[in-house]
Amino acid sequence: MVTQHFHHVSTWVFDLDNTLYPPRYRLFAQIEVRMTDWVMKALNASRQEANHLRQHYWDSYGTTLAGLMREHNIDPGPYLTDVHDIDFSVLPPDPELAARIKALPGRRIVYTNACEPYAQKVLEARGLTGLFDAIYGVEHAGFHPKPDRAAFETVFAADGLDPARAAMFEDDPRNLRVPHEMGMRTVYVAPEPLGADHIHHHTDDLAEFLGRVIGR
Repeated sequence: MVTQHFHHVSTWVFDLDNTLYPPRYRLFAQIEVRMTDWVMKALNASRQEANHLRQHYWDSYGTTLAGLMREHNIDPGPYLTDVHDIDFSVLPPDPELAARIKALPGRRIVYTNACEPYAQKVLEARGLTGLFDAIYGVEHAGFHPKPDRAAFETVFAADGLDPARAAMFEDDPRNLRVPHEMGMRTVYVAPEPLGADHIHHHTDDLAEFLGRVIGR
């Protein structure tokens, strides 16, 4: 049973994009367009070049922002405000997911490579406002992104959580490796499973999985 693997967990850590909502709503597709537009303006690049750099930096550094900061010394504030200025109406509320998250024992937190104000808007659209004890964005990690170990260590130290008594839910398998190494229970949230030794569980339906965790 799934429940027995989580009996020790007292802190539940959730990624945001494509984790607390399914990827079919394509919210991040809106952000990618704005990222490409931002890179075009900031670096005076063509759309093709900007789109390549956006993906290259994400692949190489974990986020496009991290690559822009390291290679071009850009100010993260205006970037984060601009790329997250999107339409949230495409996200429907999910009462079942809200009920399952609320039923989890212990602390519940969100940790995203986006920024906290954006996370608050996503949670509001999904009907998840008020369910989490803390929300951490990339700004709380000193703008170091997941999957950097320093990012996890900074956020987890600030929160005071014990990784040995925590679980991490993520749609990007890269971002589960360090949590696994730190002793966390790892759950890969994605349409298809991925065979990897740092992933304990897979689900394509977060609400259903949490229902099994809490025995419902």
